[in-house]
Amino acid sequence: MQTGLRGRDFISDLDFSKEEVETVLELAWDLKMKRALGQPHPYLRDKALAMLFFFSSTRTRGSFEAGMAQLGGHAAFIESRTTQISHGDTEKEMGDIYGRYFDGIAIRHCDWGDGNRYLNLVAEASRAPVLNMQCDVYHPHQCLADLMTIQEKKGKDLRGKKIVVSWAYASSYLKPISVPQSLILQMPRFGMDVVLTHPPEFQLMPEIMAQAREQAEMFRTSFEVMDNMEDAYKDADVIYAKSWGPLMTTADPDDGKILQDKYKNWLVDDAKMALAKKDAIYMHPLPADRDIEVTSAVLDGRQSVVMDEAENRLHVQKAVMALTMS
Repeated sequence: MQTGLRGRDFISDLDFSKEEVETVLELAWDLKMKRALGQPHPYLRDKALAMLFFFSSTRTRGSFEAGMAQLGGHAAFIESRTTQISHGDTEKEMGDIYGRYFDGIAIRHCDWGDGNRYLNLVAEASRAPVLNMQCDVYHPHQCLADLMTIQEKKGKDLRGKKIVVSWAYASSYLKPISVPQSLILQMPRFGMDVVLTHPPEFQLMPEIMAQAREQAEMFRTSFEVMDNMEDAYKDADVIYAKSWGPLMTTADPDDGKILQDKYKNWLVDDAKMALAKKDAIYMHPLPADRDIEVTSAVLDGRQSVVMDEAENRLHVQKAVMALTMS
């Protein structure tokens, strides 16, 4: 167990070592049990968290806000448009000043080419830890919840288990690439064989792909990239399928929508799930485009663990806050 997390930023998935992630998970399971038993756990009494949002949220805002209350502290929801950021408050001011007001700063900023840069500049100026609630590159707290959920369903020893990180069609906006990027970085460290599958135009960042290959080599797992959904799903233990935008091809939303609409057949349905193992689980960070990205039969079916996955956001985030902000 690693105990040196106090005051640490958590912006990239690799900011915490494998052993530190294991510490987070151990505490998350303890906090989940305490909540189930109704046992108080005010580890952050009188602490305050700034939650700065540049991007809309359902689960992230709710889980961080509820988590801080359950830990005995207070979370301040701050919508960026209600601040003076547009009138001159730079990342330095936000980090320096909020770092003096608050015991932690959590930020969600998914604008392509800007979000991760913004978080790191705030962190450079802040005396309080900065936590990434999702940026354009990473979604580390979602990935911790995903890992916790997989271990709950498949056991803590995941070596040899196959996870398919799959693109899926969605008719709504072009979604960030941060979720699949976090998954391919984190899962090899816990022994999972990763298959990434997507249409050719929907590649991930080259530097993230290189890091994922490094992690797979370091932890003696496999990392494979495919462009065929059906072939990738064969014999999978975990199907993690969601949409993301073709940002490596184009950042233009109109051009991206044209590319996206070429692949409406990339839908997760019973036939595709049948290609995986019989006890395979289906995962999605939500919200999903029902019956477009995934059928309701799969999303609400026996293999779906999306609600447990959503709940586990609360527990892992409480663990990270307790370890970094105490």
